Amino acid sequence: MIYYKCYEMCASREWAVFVHGAGGSSSIWYKQIREFKKHFNILLIDLRGHGKSKDTKKLMQRYSFLEVSSDIIEVLNHLKISSAHFIGMSLGSIVIRNIAEAEPERIKTMVLGGAVLRLNTRIKTLMTVGHIAKRIIPYMWLYQLFAWCLMPKKSHEKSRLLFVNQAKKLCQKEFIKWFKLTRDVVPLLAYFEQRPVNIPTLYVMGKEDYMFLLPVERAVEKCTHSTLTVIEDSGHVCNVDQPEKFNEITIQFLRKQSGAA
Repeated sequence: MIYYKCYEMCASREWAVFVHGAGGSSSIWYKQIREFKKHFNILLIDLRGHGKSKDTKKLMQRYSFLEVSSDIIEVLNHLKISSAHFIGMSLGSIVIRNIAEAEPERIKTMVLGGAVLRLNTRIKTLMTVGHIAKRIIPYMWLYQLFAWCLMPKKSHEKSRLLFVNQAKKLCQKEFIKWFKLTRDVVPLLAYFEQRPVNIPTLYVMGKEDYMFLLPVERAVEKCTHSTLTVIEDSGHVCNVDQPEKFNEITIQFLRKQSGAA
């Protein structure tokens, strides 16, 4: 089973499950824990191969989004959590959306930060370069390049360094397995686009998320079950760039959906 950490404040409270992106770990949510603990029980997840999830049997497998999603379902079943609010960042948004496809009854609401709904030409080019070079050059060079392209401004430096430092805990083989998973992203996103889910969804995006903001804006215009909040002076990893605003926006949405005062 993958690594998880719980903050169960009260048995009657609803659960909030946090899912990080590729190369990160549950530590990226450190600025959310204190505020969310006031309202929800918290479940933090380290995706396979990340953080403290170092199951060697799973590291030997070729990864798929189905397997990564099943890891989280396994934890929910183990903890007897029938349903929860899900908060994801970057690639974590795809994992959550995949859970919504497989077992929609497990998800009360989705909060998708730095959401990945479509890949533009720039990111596709970067991915192609990465696939060509992934076995030739050190993976940290590739990861630093991607981190800089996603979070280029000086104001994004804290987020960029956080993800780069977390990525250093991955080995080269582990990075390659996750990078291979990106081949599945385009067809999977196209599939999701054709199959909208009726789950209340909040997209939280940084105004300076140049790679992914525009597709989210267009998607929200077509979907009656989703809303978008854009945070000024924030990039791709908006929960780190502007944690106070991210917390306020997200908690307000979740409490409203839960019927809390």
